[in-house]
Amino acid sequence: MLRHFSESRWYTIVLITLIYALMSWSLLSAAGEQALISQVEFVYWLAVTASTVGYGDLSPVTTAGKVIVALFVIPVGLSIFAMVIGRIAAWVSDQWKKGLTGMKTLHINNHILVIGWNEKKTMLLLDLLLKERADLAVKPDIVLCVKADINNPLPGQIEFIHVESFNNDNDMDRACVADAGVILIDNPSDDVTLTTALYCTKRNPDAHQVAYFSDDSLVSLLQTHCPNVECTPSVAVEMLAKSVFDPGSSMLHHDLISVDAGQAQFSVALPEDCDTLTVGQLFINMKKHYDAIFIGFAPGGVYKNMVVNPDSAVTVSANDTIFYIASARMTDIDWQKLGS
Repeated sequence: MLRHFSESRWYTIVLITLIYALMSWSLLSAAGEQALISQVEFVYWLAVTASTVGYGDLSPVTTAGKVIVALFVIPVGLSIFAMVIGRIAAWVSDQWKKGLTGMKTLHINNHILVIGWNEKKTMLLLDLLLKERADLAVKPDIVLCVKADINNPLPGQIEFIHVESFNNDNDMDRACVADAGVILIDNPSDDVTLTTALYCTKRNPDAHQVAYFSDDSLVSLLQTHCPNVECTPSVAVEMLAKSVFDPGSSMLHHDLISVDAGQAQFSVALPEDCDTLTVGQLFINMKKHYDAIFIGFAPGGVYKNMVVNPDSAVTVSANDTIFYIASARMTDIDWQKLGS
């Protein structure tokens, strides 16, 4: 019976409720229950009676009215109430299951879309993204989109979408790929990463895209067709070589990219109303007022033109992105102080 109630359509429940209310009103009217059949009192009394609340301020006074309430209004009302509760419970359970298995459709924008599943590597990535997001004033949603047969690894913390293909419009629309603010692609196969990056560029050319490749040869191929995609090749070999001649380099780089503890690398764009600043001013005043170290900048936010450790006389203007090292992300920056 409860299973039947839970599977009832909403229009069926509404229709049954209307018929029940009409029959109840007609029977009470025929029984002479004038105090119960006025519009406001009837709706109020029927609601509290059917939901078993029963405040007792209104009740039938005639013998016929009491029989009607005992044999029809209360039993049928309880059944409809159980039907509504069962339907709501079924809907909540269905939504929870869809969210866990990645089968629901999202309605979000400016989110961080992570495409691909690499088990522990992806879990570490998600953990770092959540920690980075915690310091932001505006916290974008994080969506994990996978083809692997898994459930949401972090329910309640991230959104999750399961797809059959990373280049299927219907599947990727459920992840709101066209409305994402950032798209991060990291698949076990570089070929899948390449085709996914091409597809995402077509669907959302304005998003900031980051793609990870194990094979450096595919980086130039992707950037030929999608020059705005930020490609991140593996630097494991370079780190090994650097640590041989400069011991501790691997620890230094790990500390700079990890937000767990110690110093980390961050970036911020100069606002539109910011005066032109010299690198010398930034270097001195960032250390003086924010205990941060200026390390470079990207003119106009174009990362391919990034300048690391520029000359002190070089100027930085509005919309340029500066990079710095600090223990935490700088907030509420007083740009006038940095130019003094």
